[in-house]
Amino acid sequence: MKLLGMIGGTSWHSTVEYYKLINEIGGNPFGGSQNPPLLLYSLNIQLMREQNVEKIQEAYLEISRKLETAGAKAIIICANTPHMVYDFVQPKVNIPILHIAEAIGKEAQKQGLNNLGLLGTKPTLTMDFIPGYLDKNFGIQTVHPNKKDFGEIHRYISEDLTQGKFTSEAKNYFIKQMKNLEEKGADSIILGCTELPMLLSQDDFHLPLLDTTKLHAQLAVDFILR
Repeated sequence: MKLLGMIGGTSWHSTVEYYKLINEIGGNPFGGSQNPPLLLYSLNIQLMREQNVEKIQEAYLEISRKLETAGAKAIIICANTPHMVYDFVQPKVNIPILHIAEAIGKEAQKQGLNNLGLLGTKPTLTMDFIPGYLDKNFGIQTVHPNKKDFGEIHRYISEDLTQGKFTSEAKNYFIKQMKNLEEKGADSIILGCTELPMLLSQDDFHLPLLDTTKLHAQLAVDFILR
């Protein structure tokens, strides 16, 4: 099994899910008697809250280089939003960063989905690191919420979900947003914040929900065992 480097902490709640899933999925071929070797660097989420893009990029580059030096053969960023650093960091390290949109695109292709409704933080909704990757590499389009809702979507994620508050109020709000995305032509929903699958399940909505945490974890295990 290849050694995988993990960058977590944004938030630590979702990082726990990543660690659990990678160990569970990675151990399945061995009947649970083995688990993958992992290197975890968990940073302070305050870095993301400051919204200083240059500072975020430099921090992720420094951490990626540390993981590479420590022997990691690939890196997984355990959240959606920090993939904003991918285009900056990947050319500067010698090991692959396993992009979360690669996992999304493969599953969408498998299910024959073409118009993916996107939910996530404000950077995820306003920047191109998920929609652009899906379009360029898979020819898949994304459907966004109404711009006037970006701030409230971000508030629920940053003030509630990343702090471990999973309320019925938040669930109802995101179900309303999913209905809006369906009305705009979405044939499925990307749960594009790694805390959203902790709030919502497939039972909560009739369109396919793409759980980025599980899909990304599976992509990681595919690399580890390949």
